[in-house]
This record gives sequence, C-alpha cells and structure tokens, in this order.
Amino acid sequence: MSFESLGLSTALLRAVQEQGYTEPTPIQSRVIPVVLAGRDVMGGAQTGTGKTAGFALPLLERLMAAGAPNGRRSVRALILTPTRELAAQVSESVRTYGKHVPLKSTVIFGGVSINPQIDTLRRGVDIVVATPGRLLDIAQQRHIDLSRVEIFVLDEADRMLDMGFLPDIRRVIAMLPRERQNLLFSATFPDDIRQLANKMLRDPVSVEIGQRNATADKIEQAVYFVDKGQKRGVLSWLVGSGNWQQVLVFTRTKHGANRLAEQLVDDGVSATAIHGNKSQGARTRALADFKRGAVRVLVATDIAARGLDINELPHVVNFDLPEVPEHYVHRIGRTGRAGRTGLAVSLVAGDERALLKQIERLLRQTLSVRPLDGYEPRREQHRERPRNAGERDAQTAHRHGQNRGQAERRGHGHRHGERRRQHGQRQHGQQR
Repeated sequence: MSFESLGLSTALLRAVQEQGYTEPTPIQSRVIPVVLAGRDVMGGAQTGTGKTAGFALPLLERLMAAGAPNGRRSVRALILTPTRELAAQVSESVRTYGKHVPLKSTVIFGGVSINPQIDTLRRGVDIVVATPGRLLDIAQQRHIDLSRVEIFVLDEADRMLDMGFLPDIRRVIAMLPRERQNLLFSATFPDDIRQLANKMLRDPVSVEIGQRNATADKIEQAVYFVDKGQKRGVLSWLVGSGNWQQVLVFTRTKHGANRLAEQLVDDGVSATAIHGNKSQGARTRALADFKRGAVRVLVATDIAARGLDINELPHVVNFDLPEVPEHYVHRIGRTGRAGRTGLAVSLVAGDERALLKQIERLLRQTLSVRPLDGYEPRREQHRERPRNAGERDAQTAHRHGQNRGQAERRGHGHRHGERRRQHGQRQHGQQR
C-alpha cells in the first residue's frame, strides 16, 4: 500500500515524500482512511510506529477540505498531550506535514512565557497542540475559544491518566462542542483508558496494531543483574567499551538524574540531565545537544519517556526500573522506532527483581539476562566477602572505564582517576 492510495491530497503527499516516506506504517494505513471518513477512533500501537502521522495527516486533510467557516480563522482542531516534549514533537509533525497547505498551527505548554502564546492565538490559528494545564490557564483568561473545534485528539491517553490529568481532561471536553470527531491514541490500553474511551468516543473504530502493551519487534532487550552500588560503574563501562555514542538513560528521581549525569561527566562521559524541575529552556537545550551529538548520554526521568523523537537512537538504559510496568514500554520505545533496530538495557538490583517480574508479566515474555564478569551481585558470591568489596567493584568499574580509548583517557576520566587516587577509596564512595 502507498500513501497515494489512502486518499490524501497532493499537498500532503508532497510533504510526506519530502520526509522520505514511501509506504505507510500498519497503523497509518488502517487509521488514515477511518479518520478521513469522519469516524471516531480508538487507536493503539507499539510506541514508535508512526501514530502521530496517523492522526496528523487525515486531520490536516479534513480541515483543508472543509475550509474555514465564513473565511475566519478559528481553532478547529485541538490535540491534547501530557508533556511539553510531546506537545513540541506533535506540533513539529503538524507543521512538517502541513507546510504546503493554508492552515496555521501553534503549540501551548507551560514553563515558558504565556504572553507570546496569547498573541499567536489572537492572530488566529486552525490547530492547537497543548498540554492541559497551560490550555486551561489560557481558557480561564478567555484568550481561546474552543466552541468551534471540529476534531479533538487525545494523545498518549494512558500517560495522561498516570499524571493525574483526568479532571483537566474532563474540564477541556466540557468546553468543546458536542458535535465533533474524537480521536484517542495511546501506546498502551489499560482498562481505565477503555473506560474513558467509552465516555468520550461515539461508535469508535478500534485499531490496535500488535499485542497490547507490546514492545517493537526490532528492540533487543537485555538485563544485567548488579548490586545497586555497581550500577554507575557498569553504565560507564557499557558506554565506553561498546563505544555507545548516543544513550538515553532513565532514572526514577530527578535528584538521581542530576547526580548520575554529574558522575558520568566525572568518568569522562559527556552527559546532561532532563526532568521536570529543569526550565523549559534548559530542557530544550539539553535535548538539542543530545540530538546533535554534543553529549553522549541524556539522563532522564519518565517525563521524557513521551515526546522524545530522536532519529535512529540506538541505546536506551533503565538505570532504575520503573515502578509502573507500562512505563517500561514507553521508555524503551524511544529506540527501535520506524522499523529501525535498537538495544534496551536494564540494570536490575536485588530489590528490583519483583519489578522485573511485573514487567515480564505485562510483556508476556522473559527478558534475556546477560552475565557481566566482575559485577556479580553479592548474594551470588562468597559469604566471607570483605566489607570493602563494594569499593573494589568501583575500582574495577573505573579500570574498565579507562579502557575506552585514548581520547577519553585524556579527558575527564583521566582527571577523575587522579582525584580518586588523591582522596582515596573512602572519598570516592561518598561521591557515589
């Protein structure tokens, strides 16, 4: 099947071809005709399979075909997303695919000044991509009119509920006209999402590609059992010995993300952190540096699991396993996108094995466990292990890290080794 056979206009087909796409993905080939027919949709697919284009392309087609009522430009499509990063990504997709059509779009999210967003709305737009909080702020100030929305898209609905946005979603829906087309998209479909869909959608067409809560087929998944204190050394060694040049690493907390990024820099690995406490400007700069290769490792919390669209991202590492199994699917879905291959590694400490079992039950598969010489968990080694064995593990990790090549040995990693020899093993343990 080709994009030409889906009923899209010449202007949209031109934009698609300029992006180098020739054939639609499975969810695109199934969803686009349904949306063009005006039906409500409940769409789900493995993350990274192109569902954004699956709703963006037919949305643009329908708005363009209908034309603006009375020639006036008003908000006719609303796309709601859970995070700033995802809003920015979806907005960019809408602009990319709509570059040859006479429609205007804008993106609205918090963390930046509200005034430019209000000014843009006053000038008139057809499509708004927004996060719930900032949208409601602007609506409360009566700077946006949603009464003429023809198409409402709820993207990453499961993440919306995870983040507690259900009351905000209901408030937004109350501002919309009763007669509208509704599209609900999600990477996973737990039962509470289906309950929301039953209330929001009217006679929807359900489109699911692949097994529910599944990961993309081309993502290779691996588990390393290590002690918690060994994780930093293992990560440095994996990045260095494998010559990984672009790695997205997930931690459970914001403080943990900051600390790990600083420790990786001490080990001679360029790294930066991205999480909710960072300003929007800092988050944008961190992501831009990561995309252009200025830093090798981006350390993130789950807020970045949605909306990070990085071409050919080869490696994702779960430094900490997520407490919600579905989040594992979203995390590793940052790699293996659009049919490409990727590697997802999880570093699992003893107290995380129960979380691993929950993830495996969700995926309905047992993840491959790989041995790692020198980093066996304590309970698998001799009982009479010396009390300072953890420090020896850190030394081993550091020696592995120094074997990454001359370029990094001359950088921060070399200086970090000198400092550690000066201050001793005990000081290094405190730094960890």
